[in-house]
Amino acid sequence: MFAKSIAEHPPADQAVIRIWTRKLMTLLVFFASLSALALILHERYNAVELIKSAYAVVEDEATNVSKMVLQPTRSAPAPKADPDAPRHAALAEFLAKRYKVSQDQTLKYVQIAHAEAKRANLDPLLIMAIIAIESRYNPIAESEAGAKGLMQIMPKFHADKLAEFGGEKAVFDPESNIRVGTRILREYLSWTGNLGIALQMYAGALADQNDTYTNRVMGEKYRLQRVVAAQAGPVDGEVSQRAARRVDSPLGG
Repeated sequence: MFAKSIAEHPPADQAVIRIWTRKLMTLLVFFASLSALALILHERYNAVELIKSAYAVVEDEATNVSKMVLQPTRSAPAPKADPDAPRHAALAEFLAKRYKVSQDQTLKYVQIAHAEAKRANLDPLLIMAIIAIESRYNPIAESEAGAKGLMQIMPKFHADKLAEFGGEKAVFDPESNIRVGTRILREYLSWTGNLGIALQMYAGALADQNDTYTNRVMGEKYRLQRVVAAQAGPVDGEVSQRAARRVDSPLGG
C-alpha cells in the first residue's frame, strides 16, 4: 500500500517524495538501532523512562514524515485570466496590421496605454489614437521640430516630467513616453476643460481654426472603438457600437 500511494503522485512531486522517503527509511533504521540500544540500557541501567521518551520523539517524527510522503502535494491555484486580454489582443492585431509593426510590441503599448489612461481618468483608445497619429507606433520616431518617441514629446518643453524617468533619454522608452504623454494631455484637459482644445494644444496647433489634428485623432479613435465593438459579444456589441458614436468624450472606453 505504501508503494502504491507513492506511485499515485504526479511526476512533478516524485523528487520531493524520494527525499522524504529516504528520510523515513533513515528514521526506521535509527528506530531499530535505538531499540537495540534500549534493550542494553534496560538490562544494564534500567533506564525505562529515558527509553520511553526517546521512543515518543522518534515515533512523532516518523509519523510526520509518513504524512509528507503519503499525502499529495497541493499545486498552487492557476492564475485568473485577464478579462481585458481579448480586447487588448484585438486592438494590437488591428494596429499592427494597419501600421505594419510588431504585434507583440504593439500589445505592450496597448497594455501600457490602458494602464496610464486609467491613472489619468482618460479613454485608453484616445491615447492609442494619439500614438497612431503622432508616430504610427514607431517608438524611435523623431520629427524635424524635435518631438520624439511614440507620443512625440518635446523634451525641451517637458524636461521636468521626463526627469522622473531618467531625463531626456527616457523619451525613447515606450512606457516612459506614454506615461509622460498621457500626463501632458491630462494637464491640458484640466486647464481648458475641452478635449478639442487640449488636443490642439498637444499638437501645438491652436491657431488651426479647422481643428485638423483633433479630427484626425478622433477619427482614429472611432476606428479603434469599432474594433472593440466587433470583439465584444452580441449583447455587449450593441452597447459598444452606441459608445463608438460618442467620439467627443475623453472618458470611458
